[in-house]
This record gives sequence, C-alpha cells and structure tokens, in this order.
Amino acid sequence: MNPNIAELVQGVQGLVTLPDVFIRINQLVESPDSSMNDIAAAVARDPSFTVRLLRVANSPFYGFSSSIDTVPKAVSVIGTSQVRNLALSTAIASSFAGLPNSLVSMENFWRHSLYCALAARLLARQAHKCDAEAVFTAGLLHDIGELVIFNRLPERAKEALQLVLDDAEGLTVHQAERQVLGFDHAQVGGELARQWKLPSLLEECIGCHHNPGEATRHPREAAIVHIANALAVMAELDTLAHEDVSPIDPLAWEAIGLQGDDVIESTVHEVQAEIAEAEKLFLGK
Repeated sequence: MNPNIAELVQGVQGLVTLPDVFIRINQLVESPDSSMNDIAAAVARDPSFTVRLLRVANSPFYGFSSSIDTVPKAVSVIGTSQVRNLALSTAIASSFAGLPNSLVSMENFWRHSLYCALAARLLARQAHKCDAEAVFTAGLLHDIGELVIFNRLPERAKEALQLVLDDAEGLTVHQAERQVLGFDHAQVGGELARQWKLPSLLEECIGCHHNPGEATRHPREAAIVHIANALAVMAELDTLAHEDVSPIDPLAWEAIGLQGDDVIESTVHEVQAEIAEAEKLFLGK
C-alpha cells in the first residue's frame, strides 16, 4: 500500500466517523451468537434509521405484498446482511455530507453512485451466484475515495480534473489522478474500507472498480461494479455509445458470464426506469 494513501485516509478518519448504529449492527451480523432480534433491537435504538428501514422495506424495491410495520418484521424480510448494508450506506452518506468540498456537487455525486448501484444490482441478478444487495452497496460506495481526495487534496484534485478536461485522447479521471497523485480514488476508497473494517467484498469492489483484474477474493463482484460504473454514465447521459464512457474491460464480461450489447441496453433502460424511486428512498428526493 502506498504510504501516502494510508496517511490520506487516516487524516480523513479524524473528520468522518461511522455512527454507533452501524458499528453495533455490523458487530451483530458478524457474530455467530447474535440473533435477528438482537439486530432489530439495535436498529430500534436509532429512530431516523428505523424510519429509513421501514421506508425501504415497504418500497417497490422489495415488492412485498403486505405492509411491513415493525422493525423485527423488516429485518426478517430484508435480511440481516442487507440491513447492515443499508445502515452502512446511510452512515457514510451522512458522515461525508458535512465535509467541505468545492469540486463536486454532492447531489450529483450520490446520483451517479445510485445509478451505479442500481446497475450493479441488475447485473448481479443476471450473473447469479452473487449477493445482489451487497453489490448494490458496493456500487453505491464505489467512488467514496473521490470525496477523501476532494477534501484532503483539493488543489491536486482540481489539477487532475483539469487534465481530463484538457485531454483530447479520452484520459479518465482515475488515470489523471495517478499522473498527478501517484494513486487514484479507487485505491483510496479501498484503503478507507479496509481501515473501517468493512466486509471484504466491499473493500475489493471499491478498490478494484477501475481495475477488476486485480480482484482476488471477489473477482465476479468487482467486475460487476466495474461494468456498472460505465453503464451508470450511459444511463445519466442517455446514450448507448461505448465511446461516450470509460472503456469496459472485456475480461469483466467474461468474469460475470454475460454478453455485452443486449445486456447493456436492457440494464441502462431499467436503471433509468428505477432511478426516480431510488432517489426518493436513498437521497430523500
């Protein structure tokens, strides 16, 4: 690990901390001795997270036929891992909301992240043998390293963004970051996930989303987030043209066992159909 990355992440950790509700839920999910009731009790101690959990449980995202009106029932039908994922997503979004940042609109940042999360979940369902909800969370958090760089190294980040704007050959943001900083936001995000002791799937998907071939523990899931990142941009730009987005590693398609163009078109259109409801749920719009 580049020592500069570790120092950067340690610096931001003094400003951004994960709230107690996530830490407690994470401990319970990881413990073989905890029960669903223990997790429900931990959720119930946080009124704002309780409201969000019930909103998600009753949304078209899950499509349950009956109303879910209690925390234990919500935990039961959604599952403990997804409750943890939801707590994590909420915790990180709220934790970074207060960090000063003049380089990117937080609304645009989280909207792109949500597009990526939706695309990742759709691809995971088609690829099978993947936890679609965990991959959704990985997609939602894939660019978290950008916020660290924007906050800690704003002038260098601006320099990297300017390189992208000035380049006529299609230089990507992560390539420009490597030129300017010696590392990129994916590496920073992966290190943040490691230091926060997040599940290894999230750490690797975040850290390898631009270079899925480097993933060793969760290569299929990292490949999904890599592809989803490009499809998210397509959905945002309302295009299916490959040249409008960063190149997708052909080996990523091979890793998930899907073919390209038909999957791209159907996924982009479905993400566009889902984004309004997802924004209401996760961005409070």
